[in-house]
Amino acid sequence: MRTKYIYNIENPESFKQNILFWSQQFGEVVWLDSNNYQQAYSNYDAVLAVDANSSIHSNYNQAFDNLKQYQTKCKDWIFGYLTYDLKNDVENLQSQNFDGLQFPELYFFQPKKLFLFKGNQVEIKYLKRVENSLGKDLKAIQNINQNLNENSNNSIKIKLRIHKDAYFEKVNNMLVHIHRGDIYEANFCQEFYAEDTIINPLETYFELNRISKPPFATFLKVMDLYLISASPERYLKKQGQTIISQPIKGTAKRSLNSVEDEQLKKDLSQDEKERSENIMILDLMRNDLSKTALKGSVRVEELCKVYTFHQVHQMISTVSSKIDKNVHPVDVIRSTFPMGSMTGAPKISAMKIIEHLEETKRGLYSGAVGYFSPEGDFDFNVVIRSILYNKTKKYISYSVGGAITAKSDPIKEYEECLVKAKAMREVLEHQSI
Repeated sequence: MRTKYIYNIENPESFKQNILFWSQQFGEVVWLDSNNYQQAYSNYDAVLAVDANSSIHSNYNQAFDNLKQYQTKCKDWIFGYLTYDLKNDVENLQSQNFDGLQFPELYFFQPKKLFLFKGNQVEIKYLKRVENSLGKDLKAIQNINQNLNENSNNSIKIKLRIHKDAYFEKVNNMLVHIHRGDIYEANFCQEFYAEDTIINPLETYFELNRISKPPFATFLKVMDLYLISASPERYLKKQGQTIISQPIKGTAKRSLNSVEDEQLKKDLSQDEKERSENIMILDLMRNDLSKTALKGSVRVEELCKVYTFHQVHQMISTVSSKIDKNVHPVDVIRSTFPMGSMTGAPKISAMKIIEHLEETKRGLYSGAVGYFSPEGDFDFNVVIRSILYNKTKKYISYSVGGAITAKSDPIKEYEECLVKAKAMREVLEHQSI
């Protein structure tokens, strides 16, 4: 079905930039970049998929069944996303909050052209019907004119969907639910947005990636809809019969002073509240994985380890399971969706309370972007630390959140949100200069 070609590159970073400029001619683009972050579970340094040969988009009614049918029929590489609101397809839930972005709930496509980066080589896989364009494409990529062509607004006015006093009130409301025993933990999120605003999506991606360098960077384009993501979190990966999840819970700011920065990292690793947040979500993930796991195969590979990224320190745990070879890959995702790090525990009760207290439909934020291979393996990130853009509506959105537990202080939770929002705000304000 696909031709395979190995292309050697002298300067991977330069080639990556060129190929991203080249990709903008297509209506469908998924770019995933590890930024050379040393990850134990990654197959590629970066991946680019462009130009849909076929596609599927669906709202939450039978979305996972539709995806399962599409993936089974294709038996090829497919790339796309799952929005948080597919929770309504998994459970008897609703999403009725304001939605300024209007992304379809689910979108996947089979790319005509695929590039898999590893070291100084790119493995190129073209569908046979377009293989004759490979030589022309490589020449175009090498000689691309890096002209962004689009101008951003002179001024980007960022607004808060939930103002500070209202945020405190809502967190205190959440704490009432926790103290009453309705939930143990919930991830409460707020939206920052700009209306009637034009940005250059690729320029925005380059700048966000430059200051963040995350292991799960994403540039996604589906016609006039864009995701620009600096995600540090893996949601779920399947490799053969092994499933890996790496939930993040626990955040600390960075310091330019190396001694202070190391102390902030140490304090995070010993923080009882942050550890309890992480362990609660890890337990939830263990329970979700057990739904498809072979008996006794769910294991904690790493507990509450602190990793350092450009913008923040993060506490990450790693959990794995083994599945029977007859388990469909989409069923593994369905049984764990949405990811526990973005909901809370117990999951259904937390999602109901979240829906009531939040002001914005999450959409692709707190969803996932990734791919399925022809063998049925997959790898998906968690859509956080991200800018979402509807070019036609001229609407920009980025959301941030944090885990609310019995020990939460609303003021500290609000400050943590601002730390997480810092990179997105800086990038958008930079475009206003």
